[in-house]
Order: sequence, then C-alpha cells, then structure tokens
Amino acid sequence: MASKPHPASTRNGSEDKTSVVYVIDDDESIRFVLDGLVRSVGLHAETFESPKDFLAFPKYDTPSCLILDVRLRGESGLEFQEEAIRCGMRMPILFMTAHGDIEMTVKAMKAGALDFFPKPFRDQDMLDAIAHALRRDAERIASEEAMATVRASYESLTPREREVLKLVVAGLLNKQIAYEMNLSEITVKIHRGHVMKKMASRALPDLVRKADALGIDPNRSSSP
Repeated sequence: MASKPHPASTRNGSEDKTSVVYVIDDDESIRFVLDGLVRSVGLHAETFESPKDFLAFPKYDTPSCLILDVRLRGESGLEFQEEAIRCGMRMPILFMTAHGDIEMTVKAMKAGALDFFPKPFRDQDMLDAIAHALRRDAERIASEEAMATVRASYESLTPREREVLKLVVAGLLNKQIAYEMNLSEITVKIHRGHVMKKMASRALPDLVRKADALGIDPNRSSSP
C-alpha cells in the first residue's frame, strides 16, 4: 500500500508525527462522530465510506489503526480484513457493528482484530482501544526499523567477516576460528573487531541475538 509523509505537529517545541486513525463506515453520522472523537484527543482522522475509498488513499507514514464496520453497504468488513492482510496491511483493526454476535467476534479476533465494539459504543472505551492500537503499531514500526538496521549492518560485512560472525556466534574461540579458516589468530581478531563494530554490538550476547534475528544458523555450512 502506498504511503506518504505525514504533516508533523509541534509538541514541546519539537517536530513529532501525529498518529492517524482511519475509519471505514457507510453511515455518515458514525464517521462524523468518530472523526470528532479522534480529533478531540489530538489525533489525526481520515474517514471513508467504503474499503475501496480507503485503499485508494495513500497512507501516512506514522503509527495508525483502522476502525472498521463489520457490515458495510454491499460488502463485508470481515472479508475486507482478510483481503487487507493478504495485501500486507499491518495496522491494527478495531471492529464495530450494530449486529454483532459471538461467532462474528471470534472470527474477527482470530483473523487478527485487536478489539470489537457493539454500536453504540462508549467514547472512553473507544479512545482506550485506539490508544492501545496506536501503541501496538508504534512498537511494530520501531521493531521493523530496528530489524532493517540490523539487515543493513549485516549486508555491510565482507564475505570473510560473515564467516567469522557465524563461527563467533557458534561459540568458537579466536584460535579455533583461526584453525577453521586457516588464518592467523591476529587476523581473526581484526575481522572479529570489524564484525562487532559494523553490527553495532558491544558484547557477544547482543551479536548472538542479532544473528538469530537474521536467521543465521551456526550449524549450517552456508550463510543466509
């Protein structure tokens, strides 16, 4: 899904991105109420009558969530949830419906919905759920950005440094690595130092965690 820069808001003299709450509901009065509720707590709202309109709108590059009606005019919010997930949409979804039942709720939650609200909903309940969803999305974004940094660091390693990294996380000592790679121990120490610096790891446990996140298996003979 396309994204675009978000208009920054100023908080305490610094630039900060305002989180965005998207709303899909074919009832104009509900869209109006939710737009006002979201904006009342300083968040940015974008409302849509249909999933088609939502999909056509470039998404802001900021923590977000989607409030989605289960029963839309001629469409199913549950089916759209499945389609959105297949298309790679990662933002949390909060469902609401005037016709909810246990089976529908279970299906939505199993598919990844964060919460489910009957209409009419209590404003504070909705605001609490929105705050939770936005925190969850902010954590996801931070995790993905951190992982992208780790991948970029790994890509900066030379083939020999990658081999050293693999042997280091396998628990081998420098002299053992030197024997395995037919290098001098001092050369291994130099490569190891480069690996630790490029991977921004001050200690072995951190390097091991990053290697594990990258899917590096020290028991395999080839690097990922």
